[in-house]
Amino acid sequence: MHICVLGAGVIGVTSTYRLLEAGHQVTLVDAAALPGSETSLGNGAQLSYSYVAPLADPSVWSHWPEYLFSADSPLTLRPKMDPAQWRWLLKFLAACNTKRVRQTTIDLLRLAFFSREQLQQLTQAVPLDFQHRSAGKLVMYGDAKGLDSARKQIAFQAEHGCQQEIIDAARCMEIEPALANAKRDWAGGVYTPSEEAGDCALFCRQLVNTMAQQPGFRFAHSQRIHKLEMRNGALIAVHAGQEQIDADAFVLALGPASADFARRAGFSLPLYPLKGYSITVPLVGSANQAAAPQVSITDLSKKIVYARLGDRLRVAGRVELVGMDRSIPDAAIDELKRGVSELFPGCGDLTDSASLSPWSGFRPATPSGVPLIGAAPVKNLYLNVGHGSLGWTLAHGSATLLTQLINGQATSIDASPFSFNA
Repeated sequence: MHICVLGAGVIGVTSTYRLLEAGHQVTLVDAAALPGSETSLGNGAQLSYSYVAPLADPSVWSHWPEYLFSADSPLTLRPKMDPAQWRWLLKFLAACNTKRVRQTTIDLLRLAFFSREQLQQLTQAVPLDFQHRSAGKLVMYGDAKGLDSARKQIAFQAEHGCQQEIIDAARCMEIEPALANAKRDWAGGVYTPSEEAGDCALFCRQLVNTMAQQPGFRFAHSQRIHKLEMRNGALIAVHAGQEQIDADAFVLALGPASADFARRAGFSLPLYPLKGYSITVPLVGSANQAAAPQVSITDLSKKIVYARLGDRLRVAGRVELVGMDRSIPDAAIDELKRGVSELFPGCGDLTDSASLSPWSGFRPATPSGVPLIGAAPVKNLYLNVGHGSLGWTLAHGSATLLTQLINGQATSIDASPFSFNA
């Protein structure tokens, strides 16, 4: 078939690769000049296969005042006169129960482990240099109560294939010596040696360059989709820029713009953009590099993640439900800079914010945290949307699962948890 993939973030790019690999002719469409230019550009860089527990959690119920009123809360809710926000929030709250969260975690772990296998297979087949590293991950806890709570989650996830361990602060310093300079006291951490990291945008661009050598691929860049052609309840073409693109099937992977596309196609997607921020610290000289971590770090109390990308350190944090506000407040960037100063003093020059490539992005999430993969209610249209903050982690498994569904093949994992239900 000729398949048109809408969106050149990591979800669209990996979907394109797997569809092309399966023998289809693929046109990849995006409004930006380069792939991976929006949500994939400045994400946290961590490939967190064992950390997929959804944002929807029973503890949310006791934290509403903090989310609404505290300036220090890593999760911020700004209520708007937006029916879509309120519909999403109501479904989100309905998903904040123990039974639902446990099943969601199991479903996401299966997809995450499958995704890890698919990335390994891809990198063996295609030589790419995107600062990919398997240095493991430490999730740091500042209090014994939090660490004790983590034991229960670790025990639950161990039943489903995760290999993690609770370690004390001294052992954390042995694994990551850069933490010894932190201006914080630690109770301990959770260590997962199998976790990875990589530059998502660089991956997207290198993979598109590789696919460009194949005759069945075309990248229609710098073309914003402005019109849909429907016939008898089926999507038959999209107008992008000055071009009409006809195809046998379409894959919706437009990230935060997917909900608007769905509305134009005649149905509703339960998506809302979760805004986050990042900086990328250049590690100039041996002293800066020695002060930076080699292992991926998550400061759980601050909800800030740190990932080493060669001679750079990606620092990302916050979850904000504020609509599509693209501004980057100084306070958000200052918060990330303070995090670096507290955990890894001497790691890079933080005085010039412009040199830190401040970024904000919108992670399109479903209320439950489970992405939607498979057929849409509109004929000829398939979904690969709603991965939230796990897009980079889940992209590779999602792309293969989608391709298997489009091809009518038996799927490698159970696809039913990810199917669209109106």
